[in-house]
Amino acid sequence: MLLRKDAKIELLKQIPLFAGCTKKELQAIAQITEEREVESGAVLIREGESGHEVFVVVEGRLEVSRRSAGRVAETGPGEVVGEMALFSNRPRNATVTAVTPAHLVRIQDTDFLELLDRTSHLWLKIAASLADRVPEDERLEAHFRD
Repeated sequence: MLLRKDAKIELLKQIPLFAGCTKKELQAIAQITEEREVESGAVLIREGESGHEVFVVVEGRLEVSRRSAGRVAETGPGEVVGEMALFSNRPRNATVTAVTPAHLVRIQDTDFLELLDRTSHLWLKIAASLADRVPEDERLEAHFRD
């Protein structure tokens, strides 16, 4: 099942990372996405490995787990996993496994960074969105640590 263009844009609009984007910007992001179907049990992300993609759940359920804590979350339609891979070369901090068969939208880091290079004003919106996700006390703590 492939999403219609407008349905993909609506899905992307719900993602906090893209909340400040215009329809035109969302259309550009939608153009670099790829849809994927995965079976139950498929591992999308492995803790400790490098990450190069983000996934948005269209249908199905994904489990997020950590070696140290076991299952930490379950995600479903409209939710995102792996978004920090778009900006960081750090190893993945969790494993993500399909609990059910799932339909996903995937964004590759290199495609996303190329898009940001072509549309520099988008960098500011994404940076603002990321900054809003860091709690104020963490920002203060980092400031006084430096």
